[in-house]
Amino acid sequence: MTAPDAERANAVDRAEAGAPTPTRPAFRRRWIIAVAILAPAGAVLALLAYGFTIEPRYIPSPLVAKPAPPFTLTLFDGSVLRLEQLRGKVVFLYFWASWCVPCREEARDLEAAWRKYQPQDVVFVGVNIQDKEPNARAFLEEFGITYPNGVDHGSRIAIDYGVYGIPETFFIDREGRITYKHIGALGLRLIAAKVDEAIRGVASASEGRGEFRPVQ
Repeated sequence: MTAPDAERANAVDRAEAGAPTPTRPAFRRRWIIAVAILAPAGAVLALLAYGFTIEPRYIPSPLVAKPAPPFTLTLFDGSVLRLEQLRGKVVFLYFWASWCVPCREEARDLEAAWRKYQPQDVVFVGVNIQDKEPNARAFLEEFGITYPNGVDHGSRIAIDYGVYGIPETFFIDREGRITYKHIGALGLRLIAAKVDEAIRGVASASEGRGEFRPVQ
């Protein structure tokens, strides 16, 4: 039996059994619909797969040049600091932990920078995350840190700022807008440049990267 004869025989069998006989146009329409449904899902899966294969340090922050998320931080001395209280000042917002090696390496530089820029209405704020409070207090005492510091219980502030590594720093201008984000150690020269930009309200075109430790 030839192929056309076999196809006709199958069609007869289906007709006798009461089954509908699919036509080529109907089959083509079903195929097009299936592709239309599955293609977007495949694209989403591809994007997710790409996101999981690249290092998080290469994912840019959407916060630069945008208003800084508001926060309330309980400081180690028991007082409460709210970001809104600092409007009109430049804010150097620093996420750190006592176990973070780059944080330890630049601790004295940050204290020196704080003492230098404090008269210019620049406020340094340290946010301690994923740490033990006694260890954090010992860190502050060891390095003689005098700028405001507090514990981010539950990492709520870190989540709002999209922190994925420490140290991680955000520069905020007088209007409450983030002008620069840097993950990793900074260095005094970079701090000076970015504080100056924040004072002038200039937002950076890109964020910076250095040595850091991923948060859990």
